[in-house]
Amino acid sequence: MPKENKSPTMADVAREAGVALGTVSRVVNGEPVGKEFREKVNEAIRKLGYRYNPSGRALRTDRTNTVAVIIPNTINPFFSMLVYHINIALEKHNYKMMLCFTEYDRDREPEFIQLAQHNRVDGIIALTYHPSLVIPEGIPFVTIDRFFSSSVPCVSSDNFGGGYLAARKLKELGCTNVAFMRTGSAITNEPSKRRDGFVSACVEMGLPFEVICLEDSEPFEKFEEFLTRHLEHGRMSLDGLFVGTDSLAWKIIRILRKMNVRVPEDVQVIGFDGSRMFGEQEMIVSTIVQPVREIAETCVNTVLTRDFSNVPSLICLPVKYAYGGTTKE
Repeated sequence: MPKENKSPTMADVAREAGVALGTVSRVVNGEPVGKEFREKVNEAIRKLGYRYNPSGRALRTDRTNTVAVIIPNTINPFFSMLVYHINIALEKHNYKMMLCFTEYDRDREPEFIQLAQHNRVDGIIALTYHPSLVIPEGIPFVTIDRFFSSSVPCVSSDNFGGGYLAARKLKELGCTNVAFMRTGSAITNEPSKRRDGFVSACVEMGLPFEVICLEDSEPFEKFEEFLTRHLEHGRMSLDGLFVGTDSLAWKIIRILRKMNVRVPEDVQVIGFDGSRMFGEQEMIVSTIVQPVREIAETCVNTVLTRDFSNVPSLICLPVKYAYGGTTKE
């Protein structure tokens, strides 16, 4: 009888690569191994067409090499770039991403958490807004921009420092009357500190300022009303704006242009996030840049540790200012 063709095994990969069976197992399972050995094993896997069985592996190791990522959407440039870098970081560890979009529907957040648990993911990375969200026990859970407890690591950029930097930059560029504008949820989260840093710097420098913050449910027209109140004889009494996100900053600039107010000649605008045109070209606006790649990699490295006993409850990463055409540099 003709010999039956069998699928290649880990042992076959080990022989082809000239490495120990345990080395192949570590590569397949996403565990640390030297770069040279990893390349040999991956080349052998490609050559032999080896495919491992994740279901069988999950039964043996209680791991699926999958991490759930819960996020509002990928239409927002910041979220899109964040998801991109999280996926790249997971791939480096031979993990896959289970991506869940809430579309800002807070009730979907606990539903997705249950779905992730049902699919036995190895961890959850989440950017959430549900006011009474319960973090499940027994599964590594890392949050972005929102502190829950000392046992749930939160990864964020330095939002307070970013607000402080924005105010000082506007002052440095000659602004004499400024405002902070933001939309957001009613929950207290790390981005709320952008306002605190801005106000702190303005008070410290004696720079006159105003603040307008709208909840997500409030009409956007309130921003237009606010700006209209500061328009006298075709001239804005405000000459500098720090806006909570780049996306919102772009909308505010469109309002100003409708009012025949020039940016940056009449009003200078600084956003927050570091969003770029088409994801990789010039900045959308002058902005406080979040280290998106570092945030993503920190989230992945943290959730994969599985042991948070030595992990800080808040991991805060530095920000920087970048020119994007809406300030006078």
